[in-house]
Amino acid sequence: MKIEWLGHSCFKLTESTGTTIVTDPFDKEIVGFDMTKTTADVVTCSHQHKDHNAIVRIDGEPLVLSECGFWEVKGVDISSVLSYHDDRLGKKRGENKIFKFRMDGVDLCHMGDIGEDCTVRLADGIGSVNVLMIPVGGNYTIDAKQAKKYVDIMMPDVVIPMHFKTSKSAVDIEKLDEFIDLFDEEQIRRINGQSIEFDRAHFDSDSTVVIVFDQEAF
Repeated sequence: MKIEWLGHSCFKLTESTGTTIVTDPFDKEIVGFDMTKTTADVVTCSHQHKDHNAIVRIDGEPLVLSECGFWEVKGVDISSVLSYHDDRLGKKRGENKIFKFRMDGVDLCHMGDIGEDCTVRLADGIGSVNVLMIPVGGNYTIDAKQAKKYVDIMMPDVVIPMHFKTSKSAVDIEKLDEFIDLFDEEQIRRINGQSIEFDRAHFDSDSTVVIVFDQEAF
């Protein structure tokens, strides 16, 4: 399966069968730069803010998922778990849906704009994860230290940070460095580009690997 970072919290996930999922498409008005238009079989929106629900950026007629539930779409199992966009049970910014996907035998989790601290209850609700996509920029979401706690509790094989400040980003959030500094250098894998491919055979490391995509385009 292939993971392509489209900027901010948006990823395009492609199974070997060709089934595609796009997570949290965004609007230039909020983020500060354009999201390249693309197609998908499924689009997931963690919540209804413009930097996470720009369905107009997806061509075709995808299935749009934005609530809690369980689905099977073209051989891909999808589920979502309720969480909050803040540390006040949603009173400040509302709900957030955490989406989980099983593609080519790989369990992927997109945390959306999670704003609450990690708890054993929430981690148990999500279950085991091979690839964790998690915000690290703080202010509107958890920050780097809170994200690291999620990693320590959930113990994914791979973590992909998202929702952080880049050179073109207009969002008031922190850069990636603070999160990266919480890991040993040998855990960091820097990618020349914005995509990577995985299968079950890749997940045999004793420690979590942090994927850092090339940020030049964003």
